[in-house]
Amino acid sequence: MCMSLRIEPSEMAKVLVKIRKMSLAQEMSKKLGKSLTMFGDLYPADIAPVLAPNKYGNMAIFPMVWGFTHKSTPKPLVNCRVETADSKPLWRDSWYRRSCVIPASWYYEWGYPVYEDDSRSMVEHRNTKNIKFAIQTEGSNVTYIAGLYRYEEHCDMQVPVFSVLTKEAAGTVRDIHDRMPLILDKEDVKEWIRQ
Repeated sequence: MCMSLRIEPSEMAKVLVKIRKMSLAQEMSKKLGKSLTMFGDLYPADIAPVLAPNKYGNMAIFPMVWGFTHKSTPKPLVNCRVETADSKPLWRDSWYRRSCVIPASWYYEWGYPVYEDDSRSMVEHRNTKNIKFAIQTEGSNVTYIAGLYRYEEHCDMQVPVFSVLTKEAAGTVRDIHDRMPLILDKEDVKEWIRQ
């Protein structure tokens, strides 16, 4: 899944101001050399605002870097299939102990345009240029994306990192891509984080 997130500053202004003042965010920015902008288009390896449990088990906002690292690849692992999260060693511990939610205005997915009277062959369809689709929860300014997080050692500090959970695409998203993020209803966010 090729994905990036979009955070509109007007929708999350208070959260962004609060998170930038956190000592963890300041240390991450300084030691990792990463921006604390956290709005506009966000990509893998960027710092993003993420909802996760605090030390008392209550929902709180934290800065986290997008993507788990693994020795098998130099690129961050930004997506995890919900169907296999409980069985793959990289994800298993986080699946059972560290759920999070990534609030975004929308997410982007690259796909091929589908036309109502599309008579192109599959080869012709796949040779069409990919276009970028902005996908948002209907009727909401915030899309709540389920994720997993863990802590990794980077630059002599414990850095919280997250990965987006994905599932088989449904509805109109299926016409764009075969996978999509696991989207939560606003009323399910606290329960997801506590599990």
